Amino acid sequence: MVNAFEGLIDRFLGASAEFERKLRAVRPEQWSRPTPCTEWNVRQLVNHMTRGNLNYVSLLHGGTAADFLRLRDADALGTDPSGAYARSVRECARAFGETGARQRILDYPLGPVTGQQALAVRIADSTVHTWDLARAVHLDDTLDRSLVAWIDEHLDEIYAGLAETPTAVETTHRFFAAPEGALARHASPQTRLLHRMGRTPARGD
Repeated sequence: MVNAFEGLIDRFLGASAEFERKLRAVRPEQWSRPTPCTEWNVRQLVNHMTRGNLNYVSLLHGGTAADFLRLRDADALGTDPSGAYARSVRECARAFGETGARQRILDYPLGPVTGQQALAVRIADSTVHTWDLARAVHLDDTLDRSLVAWIDEHLDEIYAGLAETPTAVETTHRFFAAPEGALARHASPQTRLLHRMGRTPARGD
């Protein structure tokens, strides 16, 4: 039986590296551009990713769901968004690499989860937001195929037991956007994943 949660830190670092590559290509005039996440511009999306990494570290060290939500939009970028994001990735990977970290029960906003499930959710989030950033600043939006395949294959396990998931028929859509329209029969794995995550790739993707 395949363990969906094997090699999580390597997957997290890979997903984060993909996001960072897009981030380092953002031009100064693009920070205020809208993204597919309608509530965020580019800077807000990058802050969400950076602050998210730091909030996961906090959860591992005893932080609460209330703290996570309170700090969700607090600025974590300062004057060096790329550097702040890269530092948050290193800090997050280091925290999840601590002895016993992936077996801890975390007070996650969508319900208690193990550290390893929380990291799996973080990987999926990072991968999809890489597409969001690429679309916002007109970069190649092709996602890493191995990450897409892993998320697509294990989506139910990644979000198992959470109060809201992108796989639930009925959900609040507070944390996950609702899929729109019908999916083409022969859609690619990337398009299928993006659709499940509430994204609408351009026709022909």
